[in-house]
Amino acid sequence: MVSLTRLCWAVALSAQFSFAAQDLVFPYGAVYFRKSNPPEPDWERDHKNAAQIGMNMFRHWVMWSAVEIAPGQYDWRDYDRMLDLEGRYGIKAVLAEMVTAAPEWAFRMYPEARFEAQDGYKGVPEYSGSSATGGFPGLCLDNPDVRARAGAFLKALATRYKDNPALYGYDLWNEGNTSGGAGVYFQTASSAYIPNEHHGTGVGRMYCYCPASIAEFRKWLEKKYGSLDELRKAWRRYSFADWKDVQPSRTGGPYPDWLDWVEFKEDRAHELLRWRKEIIRSVDTKNKITMHGLAYAIELLPSASANDWRAAAEVDSYGFTWVNARKGNEPWKQYHAVDLVRAASRGKPFWHAEMQGGPLWLASEVTNRPLEDARKPDADDVRVWNLVSMSGGVSGVLYLRYRPLLDGPLFGAFGPFAMDGSPTPRSEMAGKFAKWANANPDLWKSPPVKGDIAIVFVPEAERFNYAQQGNTSYYATSARGAYKAFFDSDIQPDWVHIDNIEEYRAVYLPYPVMVTAKTAAKLRAYVQNGGTLISEGLPGYFGDGGHAGATQPNLGLQDVFGATEQDVDFTPDLLENLTLRVDGHTIGGRYFKQVYRPTTGKAIGQYANGSVAAVQNRFGKGTAILIGTFPGASYFKKPTEEARALFQSLLPEKQHVTVSDCQVTARLHQGSGGSFLWVVNPTRDPKSVSIHVNKGAWKSGTDMWGGNNAQVNGDSIRVTVPERDGVVLRLE
Repeated sequence: MVSLTRLCWAVALSAQFSFAAQDLVFPYGAVYFRKSNPPEPDWERDHKNAAQIGMNMFRHWVMWSAVEIAPGQYDWRDYDRMLDLEGRYGIKAVLAEMVTAAPEWAFRMYPEARFEAQDGYKGVPEYSGSSATGGFPGLCLDNPDVRARAGAFLKALATRYKDNPALYGYDLWNEGNTSGGAGVYFQTASSAYIPNEHHGTGVGRMYCYCPASIAEFRKWLEKKYGSLDELRKAWRRYSFADWKDVQPSRTGGPYPDWLDWVEFKEDRAHELLRWRKEIIRSVDTKNKITMHGLAYAIELLPSASANDWRAAAEVDSYGFTWVNARKGNEPWKQYHAVDLVRAASRGKPFWHAEMQGGPLWLASEVTNRPLEDARKPDADDVRVWNLVSMSGGVSGVLYLRYRPLLDGPLFGAFGPFAMDGSPTPRSEMAGKFAKWANANPDLWKSPPVKGDIAIVFVPEAERFNYAQQGNTSYYATSARGAYKAFFDSDIQPDWVHIDNIEEYRAVYLPYPVMVTAKTAAKLRAYVQNGGTLISEGLPGYFGDGGHAGATQPNLGLQDVFGATEQDVDFTPDLLENLTLRVDGHTIGGRYFKQVYRPTTGKAIGQYANGSVAAVQNRFGKGTAILIGTFPGASYFKKPTEEARALFQSLLPEKQHVTVSDCQVTARLHQGSGGSFLWVVNPTRDPKSVSIHVNKGAWKSGTDMWGGNNAQVNGDSIRVTVPERDGVVLRLE
């Protein structure tokens, strides 16, 4: 029996925190329940503490394997308790479906649905590094029996909680990497998470080659090619007599069969994302559907079907996991992830859905790096990470853990609260942001202004790098290096999908070694209609199906760039120290080297021997610039002032914001909430900076975050930013 005193206390506390449940100005919270953690005696205390510091959202892993304990027998008790507590403490719940953790009994009942690798290995139920529960990595959802069972679980989940007032919505396909019939990314190597010189993973063990997945692949091929005869021609497999003769490649390589297999895996993964959504929507039409990826579309697209643009298109809001300890704490790295996901979200709300809030122990990603490089973060690190993501435009923040797990390889990791759930300086800082973000609704009505230039994402170029080289290193390093070079020059670089390049006046095309005829036509039309295209070397050298063009540039791009190839070297081992001079700047190149003979274009760059390294051409209403190697990849390895000057010179007009100290980043936000200038200082020293905002005309600036004084005179601003801190100026 509940005492009257306790009941009155509970009602009062519910009223105290009810604002969060009614109106989430800014979702702010953490991933909380994973069945095995946290301990049940702490649940109510944790909810109370979270609400007291201002958190208003928890996400829970709802694992199929932990709920459907026998066929048709569901155990919802723990999740019922979670939502009861959230209702009491004014916290909104996001239920993360995890059909990627299949019940143990399903492995026995449907052995033909176990994930099968190209070497014949078949998956078995295992623990997850992120939850000490069984059933991972699940069963192949291409199998119709398993898909029906998983669909029934999703329906049961939505039916049970759709009318619960504490429910915010559902999170689908955790971290958006491949599962369910499009291959399971079991081998999560450290290199897959760290933007360094070893991007991507080799082909390794790829999934799924079970009979149901192969049958789906054949359907996909029939839809793409229309007939077996057309497939014979495209694959140059002339003795296919029946669709049963068609098999997915098990060896890889830059051939059309492997390229089709990788593209099919991606298509199928997103079909199954849509399937999840449609199952939920068939039951619940009112609550939100969200998901989050890894902000790694430029690296994990081929191996793990990670495509932020496609995933974001399927849901109401999107987000990303970004753990600084896994990648290195340099600000450009987090900014490049935030900017990529903002671009992929296409104006939808997007969250930093899994932010680091505590240390990461015993992981290969952090070995031999100092504690200060996010391995053991303090409250100041938490402050900077929040400011970076918010200045990049996020509209919500959740931590990977509310408090650390007590089991498995990720014990003790990520949570702003301590191992026992008690407060820490990190959780106090998180609470400060939770309350501040929700007390300033105008901030979130004004998104970042459009970038000064956009870096073009071309999926087939990345897929081909994977097919040809066995990893995505060249593509990812070139793209990230270009971003870093712009970022280091006070230039705000956005990302843009090839389908949307017309939205930007100038775009930079990294590592375009393979493009389809369709992409080439888009690039041609973009320049013809007035755009400025800056392309790295060998654009479209390989076309559809990985076929090299006899004439270079290929696919009609020689007219766009006003040049033809005179010579080419595919000698990456000999070109690590390649230098060239472009438009008066000496820069580096890497990987491959293309020499040009200008036709309608003019030479603007030379290699050391005097041969033409870069060409500028007027085509239609626009301008095309072609540089015969990969300056982005070179800058990633060896950043230089000369290279920064070149990248800055590529802009058709002056950038939005310039800062007197390149270690400080400033981002302008404008919208219905007003004009705001976010200035972030990640260094361990205070910085007094002068900032010029192009086309600005303001009289005053009020720091909404720390109350610092700023001098504002039209388009010029002077402010001192404390160490590992920021200012958020309302400009008026």
